[in-house]
Amino acid sequence: MLTVSVLLILFVVSLLFVQFLKLQWMRRRFPPGPTPYPFFGNLLQMNFHIHHELLKKMAKTHGNVFTLWLAFRPAVVLQGFQAVKEGLTVHAEDVAGRPTSIVFDALTHGNGVIFSNGHLWKQQRRFGLATMRKMGVGKKDQEYRLQEEAYHLVEYLQNTNGKPLDPTMPVVHTVANVICSVILGHRFSKDDENFHRLVESFDVIIAFGNSIYFYVHELFPWLTSHFLSTCKEFTSSLDFVKTLLAKELESHKEKGKREENQDFIDYYLDEIEKTKGDADATYDEENLIQTIFDLFLAGTDTTATTLRWALLYMVVYPDIQEKVQKELDAVLGCSHLICYEDRKKLPYTNAVIHEIQRYSNIVLIAPPRLSVKDTELLGFRIPKDTVILANIDSVLSDPEQWETPDQFNPDHFLDQDGNFVNREAFLPFSIGHRVCMGELLARMELFIVFSTLLQAFTFTLPEGVKEVSTKFVFGSTMKPPPYQLCAIPR
Repeated sequence: MLTVSVLLILFVVSLLFVQFLKLQWMRRRFPPGPTPYPFFGNLLQMNFHIHHELLKKMAKTHGNVFTLWLAFRPAVVLQGFQAVKEGLTVHAEDVAGRPTSIVFDALTHGNGVIFSNGHLWKQQRRFGLATMRKMGVGKKDQEYRLQEEAYHLVEYLQNTNGKPLDPTMPVVHTVANVICSVILGHRFSKDDENFHRLVESFDVIIAFGNSIYFYVHELFPWLTSHFLSTCKEFTSSLDFVKTLLAKELESHKEKGKREENQDFIDYYLDEIEKTKGDADATYDEENLIQTIFDLFLAGTDTTATTLRWALLYMVVYPDIQEKVQKELDAVLGCSHLICYEDRKKLPYTNAVIHEIQRYSNIVLIAPPRLSVKDTELLGFRIPKDTVILANIDSVLSDPEQWETPDQFNPDHFLDQDGNFVNREAFLPFSIGHRVCMGELLARMELFIVFSTLLQAFTFTLPEGVKEVSTKFVFGSTMKPPPYQLCAIPR
């Protein structure tokens, strides 16, 4: 019996040693990086989290282009503005893929926009961008939807009568209803149970994305899906969202074709009809539901989280809040309906919004890219099917690009005369062929909602509260810690 145990141990050790040697041999083809270990690669060293501070330390040792091993899969990390910019734009087409994984496949089955590839991705993205333009995103035609939701948020805050509140849910509902209005053609009441569950379900799905459970599920999919409650909750939330979106689609179909398309679903159904019989067309109901899902996933949590940071920074930096309000009052007055075009007349307000995005830096690592063929990144040969991770945090806090990277400083976006200045290293929406499709809508939302709120209220800490933490809560997006404020009508 002892001999069998010894032999078994020797066999396992031999397997691990062979695996270790194999990894060392394979890593010679990639940029340098920390030593990977059998089975887990570098996941144990990272505590199953791709954390920006850890990447910063690794970059000091291995350079601004280095390799991590996620179990058996290599991932090349781009650190700092120059590495991210060159890595994602010099051979942009070569690194425009998305990696596949068990979780990504469960989310999308290769459909939609975010995690699709090849011809399907190009066609769906091109259609999405063109449709957004047709619907007036970036123009006055679309602003009424944003102004309406900003008005509902103002109305809600007025009803609090200056009492302390957590702004999380009202802000999330505002942003989610913008997406609902654009995509589904209607808004939900804040008391609607389906709407609440929709918001909560996306929160669960997003939280799962950068948790330890994501990586454990990738390694042991059968075990986790059957025995881990977190994975079951993820699957349940995913099923609910897809079912609700399918019902919205059926509702549109039952109403029949309208004289004019009103929302994204209308335009997509129209495209399905137009391209029937076209062998190259990828327009179908499955892709429609997935694209809607992707737009919700990318457009709700990110913008809502940024607005939550915006309100937190205004109570932490009341002098900056006061300067924004003085500019709004002097240029627009107290009753002007905020338009996106107003940003050109409000350089300080515009600078503050950009600094909120830079400093809060809610997406530390951009969604992973994939090399679709053998290519080169900053002098390193990168084989086909290599995962590429762009550290956006290292761009937005790059000391070579920002005068005071670790301070909240709107002057980063102003010249000596107080004029607004675009900065090349301002990349919260990433860069290259996979740049965020909803960037313009997000910019409009942030400007209109933020400016409308500061026009209507002064935000303060509750009485007796002297300070509040600004240390982010780590997740798929970096959220502020729970806090309360008072919205004092102006």
